[in-house]
Amino acid sequence: MELFEGYIFTALCSTNFLISCLLFSKITREQREPYMDEIFHVPQAQKYCEGKFYEWDPMITTLPGLYLASVGLIQPVVWLANLTGKVVCSSAMLRFINTLFNCGNLYLLYLIVCKIHLKDKSKTAWQRVLTALSLSSFPVLYFFSFLYYTDAGSTFFTLFAYLMTLYSSHKAAAMLGVCAILFRQTNLVWVGFCAGTVVAQKMDEVWATEQTKKRDQRSPTACHVPLSIAGTKRLARFLWEFATSTTNVKAVAAVTWPYLMVAGGFAGFVVWNRGIVVGDRSSHEACLNFPQLFYFLSFTLLFSLPLTLCHKRALRFLQSLRRQPLLYLALTALTLLLVWRFTHVHKYLLADNRHFPFYVWQRVYQRHELVRFLLVPGYIFAAWTFLDTLLRGRSLFWVLAFCVCLVASTVPQKLLEFRYFIMPYLLYRVHLPLAPVPRLLMEAGLYTAVNAATIYVFLHRSFQWPESTDVQRFMW
Repeated sequence: MELFEGYIFTALCSTNFLISCLLFSKITREQREPYMDEIFHVPQAQKYCEGKFYEWDPMITTLPGLYLASVGLIQPVVWLANLTGKVVCSSAMLRFINTLFNCGNLYLLYLIVCKIHLKDKSKTAWQRVLTALSLSSFPVLYFFSFLYYTDAGSTFFTLFAYLMTLYSSHKAAAMLGVCAILFRQTNLVWVGFCAGTVVAQKMDEVWATEQTKKRDQRSPTACHVPLSIAGTKRLARFLWEFATSTTNVKAVAAVTWPYLMVAGGFAGFVVWNRGIVVGDRSSHEACLNFPQLFYFLSFTLLFSLPLTLCHKRALRFLQSLRRQPLLYLALTALTLLLVWRFTHVHKYLLADNRHFPFYVWQRVYQRHELVRFLLVPGYIFAAWTFLDTLLRGRSLFWVLAFCVCLVASTVPQKLLEFRYFIMPYLLYRVHLPLAPVPRLLMEAGLYTAVNAATIYVFLHRSFQWPESTDVQRFMW
């Protein structure tokens, strides 16, 4: 880190922390009691603070990583400051842990951006710093930095694991992956992604070696396959040969064995627990909800709009439509089929009017039964933009690994919950080429506006249900 860049980053980190503390103070004063899922998380953490590690609320479905981290951070402070009474493990103190995790996420995002774009010497310190600062204020993640939810800590350990993977510290990455899984079981998918990037790197090397041997000057060293039937066959043949090569399998296993041990341990847990979910399983049943992938792509297109929107990209999409109309017709037909046969609607999505997805579903998808089909062209464009932006900076094998993990993390989810999109969006975003400063400022402006609106609505647009005197608030 250059000295000037270090000053910039430190100053912005300090400003970000100060603003976050002010917002934390305001939110905690307005909502002192545990709210929403906090009514389960806060009492459970307080039991852990009291040393009652064998008492468990059956309504909690995640592993105890959040509570263990809370005890590990709070108890040293309690001992040093000699704190007693209600302040120990109070709702405010527990929530502040996530505010600290938010600062950690900012630093990790900065390190990841620097590592990924290390070779791009044309980019300035401002671009790297602004990218990290903008992503740390990503609205869905930033909001939950002020409540006692698993999202901030889950994101922290998953990003930390990926950073270690980028530095080829695979044992450390696997151990951090275990920590991420303790926050949320589905983070196993992103531990698998860490391993997948290692496999993709090995595939790139083998591909480049084969092209060198063939002396095919038309083929670049990175994997570039034309979007056609012949290109697909060529790719499938390479993947089969790679997977059936003993030499390649041994080489991959020699590097990825820490991740394989984590996967094996998790498989043992699933067998012992008779499922992935702990506690209440009735509301967290897996299914094949393929439209979740389309919701994520639309979500990604919306929040990355300041970076991806340009007339040249729209023209390239139209040119692609003209060149391969049959391919897009087939994709449209497949998407229509998946929307028709595999749309699942969770009971919480229809019943809980405190969450934003409730209004998205009510005012968009429930407006008419044909709306979900009319949105298919938008899904196609969102998917094309997603792949077009990724393939400009990453190899095809890396993109394949990411897409497999994306499907694994979204499709089995029955509930439309924007929090489930945090990790795949951040990983997508950090791998985009560094944008010019004006576009980064537009992105930061968009995130700031959404954050301001979200926090304002949460604080000042409260309401009550007819059958309850409790104050209800809108949130992600």
